[in-house]
Amino acid sequence: MRFSEETGQVLTAPLDENDIEVKPDGLIYLPEIKYRRILNKAFGPGGWGLAPRSETIITPKMITREYALVAEGRLVAIARGEQDYFDPHGIPTATEGCKSNAMMRCCKDLGVASELWDPRFIRTFKKKHAQQIFVEHVTTKKKKAIWIRKDDEVSYPFKKC
Repeated sequence: MRFSEETGQVLTAPLDENDIEVKPDGLIYLPEIKYRRILNKAFGPGGWGLAPRSETIITPKMITREYALVAEGRLVAIARGEQDYFDPHGIPTATEGCKSNAMMRCCKDLGVASELWDPRFIRTFKKKHAQQIFVEHVTTKKKKAIWIRKDDEVSYPFKKC
C-alpha cells in the first residue's frame, strides 16, 4: 500500500542546499539528524522506527548490523549499516553510527535525499557550494588537498596553507 500523496511529497522534496555537507574527500552528504527530521515530518514522531534484524557483527575494525525501517506500522525498507572504529572504547559510538548508516540507506529506498546519488546534481552542487583547498595537518605538518563548503572555514586538525 502506498503512502499518502502528502507523505510522498515530504519524502521526495528537494533538499535545502544549506543542509548538505561536504566531507574532506569531496563526498557530499546529509547529516543524520536531517534524515530523522524528514522522517518525523513525513510520519510524525513515533510514526517510524528502526528495528534490528540481525546480531551486531564486530570485527577488529568495523561494526555492521542489518536494520528494518518501519513506518506507519509496516516494513518499508531493509539495509545493512556499517561503521569503522579505531579503538575498542569507540564501539558504543560506532554502534550508533552503524544504525545511522542503515537509516540513511533505508531512506534512499523512499526517495529521501535522492539528489545525493545523482552525478549531475553532485557536480553542480560542488561547483556552486564547495571548493578544494590545500591544508597542513597541525601536528604532522603533512600537506594535502581537502574539500570544504565555500561558506565554511578549515577546522582542526588542519590549517589553511
